Amino acid sequence: MVATAVGERLGLPITVVTSLAQARVELAQPGRYFLVFTGLVLADAAPDDILDFFTGCGMPVVVVSGVYDESVRQKVQARQIVDCVLKNTPGSIDYLVWLAQRLERNRRIGALVVDDSPSARVLAAGALRLYGFQVTEADSGAAALEALALHPSIRLVITDYQMPGMDGLELIRRLRATHTRDRLSIIGISGSGSAPLVAQFLKHGANDFLHKPWSREEFFCRVSQNVDNLDLIGTLQDLATRDFLTGLPNRRHFFDRGAQVYQAGQEDGVAAGMLDIDHFKHINDTYGHDAGDLAIKAVANAVARHVRTQDLAARFGGEEFVVLAPGLQGEDARDYFECLRADIGAMPIALPDGRSIHLTVSIGVCTSAAGLSAMLAEADRQLYVAKAGGRNRVEGSSMVRATDREALMLAV
Repeated sequence: MVATAVGERLGLPITVVTSLAQARVELAQPGRYFLVFTGLVLADAAPDDILDFFTGCGMPVVVVSGVYDESVRQKVQARQIVDCVLKNTPGSIDYLVWLAQRLERNRRIGALVVDDSPSARVLAAGALRLYGFQVTEADSGAAALEALALHPSIRLVITDYQMPGMDGLELIRRLRATHTRDRLSIIGISGSGSAPLVAQFLKHGANDFLHKPWSREEFFCRVSQNVDNLDLIGTLQDLATRDFLTGLPNRRHFFDRGAQVYQAGQEDGVAAGMLDIDHFKHINDTYGHDAGDLAIKAVANAVARHVRTQDLAARFGGEEFVVLAPGLQGEDARDYFECLRADIGAMPIALPDGRSIHLTVSIGVCTSAAGLSAMLAEADRQLYVAKAGGRNRVEGSSMVRATDREALMLAV
């Protein structure tokens, strides 16, 4: 049941073994597995042997047991085990699926532990590594700020309060000046039982607080809840800024970011391209709307592959796309969009019935205008010129900037 649920809901490859001997064979392949779910009853091993073997493999281990009495609890607590889940509790399968998903995602998340006490730092860092995080340690607030600058993958910070030079509250204040709550989750830790201290942590920007000494179970629950919240915020942001069909940024996001890209490209130039699928209605009418969706997604994928890191591409609406490319002028801009047009024209699009189709696009380009809106308007006009000229072509315009026009008038 666990293997089926995890495999179907998460799409993760699962291997099921029924003995410790089989597990030894499977785990002899380094790097193949990242997580173990194990029971405590196997034909060829006692519970202690099972736990010792799996915890010695360097992977997160989750015990799935039919019994969780005091003796089992002591065995689990004495070893580096993520969790112990009862088989017969309502929702246990759902919880195990969530657990597998959380631990799989943790492998791509950086965590920072900040504490001047080596023993406390090792304890927290060890727990985070047990949960699959990429862990960085810092012994002071200043070292923590340096670590954040060096490791952009860090999404979680766990910081002590009492540290020399810069205490935890000051560290959080500085972190929040550059890292918003939707990008970085912060958990404060202190041995002080002062209620005002908890409030101070939260007011300075911490997401949560833990009292020392903390239990491993509480630590995991707090960490997972905060990282889940980051995932949820990221999902909501994607829904608001990404096109549901293609995954490209949507029109709203393009205008939010486009002004910044346009301004950043003023010194070296910037090119705007409006791209439209030729005869798109014919594709829908001939092959059906599902084929039309496949065509839109194929073109979106081609655009995503073509654009550079500094470029901004979006689905503008229907079968129309837009690309803003800083640092391109004249023939360079034409070559850039001509290459995109040729790539799309040579791309076969497979249909569900086994057939494949080809399509073409027309592109209008503007490399100079007084503002982003003017650039898009001119690129759109050039797109119509391309359509009128026979389609499957790139048409471009290089308008004189307003400042250049003023300089020309003064010279005359």
